Amino acid sequence: YYFPCQRWLAVEEDDGQIARELVPVDEAFVKKDSENDGQSPATLGLEQKAKSTTYTVKVKTGDKKNAGTDANVFIILYGSKDDTGIVSLKASKINKNKFERGKVDEFTVESVDIGDLKKIKIGHDNKGNSTGWFLEWVEIDAPSLGQCLKFPCGRWLDKSEDDGAVERIIFPAELQTVEYTPFVPYEITVYTSDIFGAGTDADVFIVLYGSDGICTQQKSLCLNKREQRMYFERNSVNQFIVELEDVGDIIEKIRIGHKGGGLNSGWHLNRVTIRRLLPNGK
Repeated sequence: YYFPCQRWLAVEEDDGQIARELVPVDEAFVKKDSENDGQSPATLGLEQKAKSTTYTVKVKTGDKKNAGTDANVFIILYGSKDDTGIVSLKASKINKNKFERGKVDEFTVESVDIGDLKKIKIGHDNKGNSTGWFLEWVEIDAPSLGQCLKFPCGRWLDKSEDDGAVERIIFPAELQTVEYTPFVPYEITVYTSDIFGAGTDADVFIVLYGSDGICTQQKSLCLNKREQRMYFERNSVNQFIVELEDVGDIIEKIRIGHKGGGLNSGWHLNRVTIRRLLPNGK
């Protein structure tokens, strides 16, 4: 069994996760890679990403005295097929100090396909100075399922409050579930030209347009400023797996650009190739 990763396990990098679920890739892919026919090891990491599902997890801390916590918070997502295992919620995309009173924090959770979301377990390790936590709600957006689910809590996770539990199992509020057309993964390969000053450190975005006026949201290809500095260098090829609205079998056009700013924002783009990946990652 061959389990490629080729991704960061770091709070400050990629999606902020320090543990990953890896799925094996088939032997032919490994052989193709070892024969060095132009496949970079990073392609295996992208193959992994294409086989996984990304969830956006929002967590609301209650607006009560001492509601925030300094403890280490974890979550487990339970689906109809599987569960994610314990995922540490370490890198909030919104706040440097996470789980503060009255604040909403946002995290990315990636896992193999666990099926329809049924329930979650959320809790903390009770370590630190102020550990007690009042959890208002959890919201989980699952683009590949086309669902955004709300998990109301409104209770303390505190040894000295309520029932003394520091972890809880919560079920979704069915009436608050928002349904939409499921997203699909696209493999986007960007070729920067080989001329002086071609590279950019700006925030590059893309929009895909299908027939009948269907289009995706505007999506940044980089997750953070460090990736912006790393990618889109002169004469480079950068590949991304991006989950977007399904525009159908025909992509009529794309819109690609950047948000300017910074010292080296000007960019000379050679070309872009896009593959709409099917559910089995092909």
